[in-house]
Amino acid sequence: MVPGTAHAAELPEPSASEELRRDRLLAALTLMAGVGLLLAMPFALQAGSPFFLPLTAAFVIAIALVPALEWLERRRVPAPLAAFTCVVLFLAVANAALASIVLPAWQWVRILPERIERIQSNIAPLIDFYSSAERFVNRTIENFATAPAREAATVTAAPPPTGLIDWVGTSAPSAIIEFFFAILVIYFFLSGWTRLRKAAITSRQSFGGAMATARVIQDVVDDTSAYLGTITLINILLGLTVAGALWVVGMPTPLMWGGIVALLNYIPYFGPVIAALLLALGGLMTFSDVWLALLPAAIMTGAHLIEANVITPLIVGHRLTINPILILVSLSFWGWVWGTPGALLAVPLLIIIQTVLGAAGKPDIAGFLFEHGTLVKEPPRGIDALLKKPPEAS
Repeated sequence: MVPGTAHAAELPEPSASEELRRDRLLAALTLMAGVGLLLAMPFALQAGSPFFLPLTAAFVIAIALVPALEWLERRRVPAPLAAFTCVVLFLAVANAALASIVLPAWQWVRILPERIERIQSNIAPLIDFYSSAERFVNRTIENFATAPAREAATVTAAPPPTGLIDWVGTSAPSAIIEFFFAILVIYFFLSGWTRLRKAAITSRQSFGGAMATARVIQDVVDDTSAYLGTITLINILLGLTVAGALWVVGMPTPLMWGGIVALLNYIPYFGPVIAALLLALGGLMTFSDVWLALLPAAIMTGAHLIEANVITPLIVGHRLTINPILILVSLSFWGWVWGTPGALLAVPLLIIIQTVLGAAGKPDIAGFLFEHGTLVKEPPRGIDALLKKPPEAS
């Protein structure tokens, strides 16, 4: 007999209840670590926004450009040249769109002080109405109040930049660095896309794992590019429609307003509201009649309602339909973390996360807490015998 064999055979095997308690403890520790990571992640992303924001935006844009890259590679264009072509085309389209918005918008900003008097005269009836209502409410409150109201605390706002040079000196260098960092990430991601995808698939240990990895990668690319491509086409058509209607009613720079509508329509729910408010302000600056001044905002609102309730559901269909609650949560989260750029990235990031979780499987937190949770101190009676009982012969 080999020395130590008898001693090893005499060691008691852990019971099923001990194994269950150990597994439950490990699951509880994993759950607590996951919750802590989720709570700390937003603050880490917010503090590291100069790094995480351009990196995330670059990955989303690169994933959306993958179909164009693969189309060029199928025509035997080398990967570096295909990636460079995609980046150049993206920059050309983005810069042309922004230039068509920014340059006319700067003229509107310059004439805003001169149009304050016209805006005041247009909204004077509304101001009188709300002033009368406010006086009525104040008198009612004074009649029922039993104690004098406290004076509001004085809040001292931070001084704004003293001029354009101050703003450029403090903000532009970091913005330029982040921009070039994002462009480099997009280029290197696209140039090595085929190699990275092949390595991710072939590194799996089983054929089933390789097929699942390939399917997840393809689903992420298809869903993200399909959503961004479809929404971009819809937004362009919406912007052109609004621009044409504004040109008919005599609104200056209609293409700029159409571009603003198309850009803000990437932000669900909140973007169209901001676009309508901006158009209302532009109308008040342009027209003397208050009802004509509010017509541009009404045009944009009507076009958006048709687009959101008829056109988009008809084109997008059920494949890219997302729960509205998840959209609101994603908008609130990414908007809080990264501001307006985060709101623009909220829906694409939600699509990517949903696709990955749909393939990897969602954790059953409810089942862990309420079915196999840590509140049960010990397994039901007879579980040891049940686990040790040999299966009956069929």
